[in-house]
Order: sequence, then C-alpha cells, then structure tokens
Amino acid sequence: MPARAYLAGFGNQFVTEARAGALPQGRNSPQQAPHGLYAELISGSAFTAPRHANQRSWVYRRQPSVVTGAYQPYAQPLWKSGAAAGEHAPPDPLRWHPVDIPDQPLDFVDGLRTIVVNGDPDAQTGMAAHLAVFNRSMDGRALVNTDGEMLLVPQQGDLTVVTEFGVLDVTPGEVLLLPRGIAFSVKVAGPSRVYACENHGAAFRLPELGPIGSNGLANPRDFLAPVAAFEDRQDQPYQIIRRTGGRLWQTQQPRTPFDVVAWHGNLAPLKYDTAHFMVIGSISFDHPDPSIFTVLTSPTDTPGTANCDFVIFPPRWLVMEDTFRPPWYHRNVMSEFMGLVKGQYDAKPEGFRPGGMSLHNAMVPHGPDAQAFDKASQADLAPHKLDHTLAFMFESRWRFLPTDFALRGGALDTGYAACWAGLPDRFSPG
Repeated sequence: MPARAYLAGFGNQFVTEARAGALPQGRNSPQQAPHGLYAELISGSAFTAPRHANQRSWVYRRQPSVVTGAYQPYAQPLWKSGAAAGEHAPPDPLRWHPVDIPDQPLDFVDGLRTIVVNGDPDAQTGMAAHLAVFNRSMDGRALVNTDGEMLLVPQQGDLTVVTEFGVLDVTPGEVLLLPRGIAFSVKVAGPSRVYACENHGAAFRLPELGPIGSNGLANPRDFLAPVAAFEDRQDQPYQIIRRTGGRLWQTQQPRTPFDVVAWHGNLAPLKYDTAHFMVIGSISFDHPDPSIFTVLTSPTDTPGTANCDFVIFPPRWLVMEDTFRPPWYHRNVMSEFMGLVKGQYDAKPEGFRPGGMSLHNAMVPHGPDAQAFDKASQADLAPHKLDHTLAFMFESRWRFLPTDFALRGGALDTGYAACWAGLPDRFSPG
C-alpha cells in the first residue's frame, strides 16, 4: 500500500481513487465498472434515514466481499458484550490499575479484555468498554465488527490500522473511529495498550453546539479519513474474524479484504487528534459541567440523554475566581467509565495512573480525593494551565456491569474508596 494521505472532514462526501479512472463517472453502479472492478454499497444507516443522517459509501473493489468461506466459532472468552455478559456488583466506586501487557504473542483481537458492559448488541443499545493489551500485528487477519462501531483510544504504542478504505496511522493522543461492519487490521511495532469503546447504539456524531455558536469543541475539518489504497496481493490468504450477536466467528478466504481501489461517500474510518479540541470553559467563577468536553455523542430517543458520550479532559487553562477548580463532588444519573492516556488527572493526582480505569455508575458519589481537595482548597487562584495530561470518559445512560476479568483479573484496586477516608467533618456552626 502507498504512503498515507488523508481527507479532512466529519460527515463529508469524500471521493478518492488509488488508480486513475477507477471511479465511475455520473453513476454509482454502471453495467461494467472501470478496470473490471465490482461495485459494492456499504450502508451505515437505513436506506430511508433522513438525508442529514444517512451514511453510506460506494466502494469499487477487485472482488466483492461475498467471496468468502463458511464461518466457524472463534474462541476469545475475554471479549464480552451486552448486560447479560456482565456481573452484578455493589454500587461502589471502582478503579483499576494499568493492566500489564503480556509477554506471550497477542494481537489486537486476542489481547482484548472487556472491562464493563451494558445494553444489548442485538437490540442496538448500550456499549462495552474494553482494554486491548497486545504486542504483535494482525498479520494475515482482519476483524469485522457487525455489532457496532469501535472507537479506539491508544494509550501506549503507535498503531497502523489498515482498512477497506485505506490506511491510518494513530498515535497516543489521537483516536480512531471505525464504522460498523468495516474490515480492519491493527499493526504495531511493539507492546501496545489501547482503550476501546464498542458502540451498539446510534452512530457517533458531533454534539450540537447550541449557545456556543458555530465554533468550538471538535471541529469537523480536523477529522481525517484515509485516501483509497489497496493491497496488491490477491493470492494472500486471510483469516476473517467477525463479531456478530455478541460472539466471534472465523473463516479463511484466499484473498485480502483490503482490495478497494476507489470509493466515495460519507461513511469512512476517521481519526482525530485531541490536541485540536477547542476547549470551552469558565472565565469568571464556578466549574461548568464536563459535557463541555464532549467530542462525540451517540444519542438516544430521550433528548440530551446519550447512549454513549465520548468526553476528553485535555490540557487547558484554569482562570476562574473564588472557585473550587477540580471536578466537584457529585452524583450523576449517567454512568461514567474513565481512562487516563497520559499525565495526571487533577481530581486524582495519585492512584489513577496512565493505563488505569475507573467506574462510577449512576448516582454513585465520587469526586476529588482528600489530597486533591486539600490542595485545591488552599491554592492560589492565579491563572494556571493543566498541561501534559489527557483523560477521557465513556458516559452512558445505561448502568455498566463489570466483567469477571474486571473483578478478578488482578488489576482491581481494592483500596480505592480509602482515597476519600481523609475527608473530615469540617462543619463549624460559628
């Protein structure tokens, strides 16, 4: 495949070809496509979805994706989805230490460990939060997830992700959105750790800006899609692993799935550099809700209540006066799963480490630990920049259920609640 190049925009109608003249002119599926290619439509939404929400791309490939073998079950017991695969746990705040990257050879599929689940992939509701710890590339293997789109958040190691639409390089600090049902293969140069959201609900989209106006948060032009590229090795066999109905299946096919020579449409993998996020914050007093850090949202039929919000906490200036600047103590009707890509999280300077995770389900109290509270209560409120940090949150209206691996895999921080034990009763009637 050629060197990487990108097309800019979220929801744009992209047009790209790896060979001149590979795109038909004036029609999508002519009687004979150019260069002997096959036309194939990939629909990411129902045919009759409103025009502004309709997602689809036409691809022109050397062989259609129907050319494959019969599927057999594929064993990967640590990849779970749907509330039925979770375990009921007490309504406690939960936190996990970073999960070690194993020494044995594992690729992205085999190294994936599900941490929390909710909803039901067959009912197209909810999501699953995973952690993938792996050290080798998916050579001769491709994954197709028909249960939902996948949002990858690298924490350690650079990724090269080969897709039907082209190739994307993704590094920590960037994120990658892979549409439902698209074949992809993850290649790495060494030990890697990646957070992943498997979204079973409505496709991620940019949040509305409301009173913010036309500029702010994540700008559409900063999302990058790959240009068309294809593997010129039709005789290379590939193992196809398919995720469907909460299970994994495998088949062997005699050719590469990455044979798209040209494509056009608005359904495509997209990468986004979080350094381009335009942070909105208070410049007077008080601490705004964390919803101002929303990058992408998967809405539900209840306005303002998300199946999943993807929220980041990037470097930013704090300038509010007479204000407690870290996140306040709160209980939330939404459930919050957090991860830390790098640096420190201002509400948990100790204990919450890069590669770690935390869970605060609906109405579970949480907030700054005792050390963060004491420091913020006495701090000089001069302008201050939070720098060299990146945390994120998957927030859902559905309660998260931890998996057996999450509860018994060895990374659970059993002393998490003790971080608040040092908060005394400071009430003074006078």
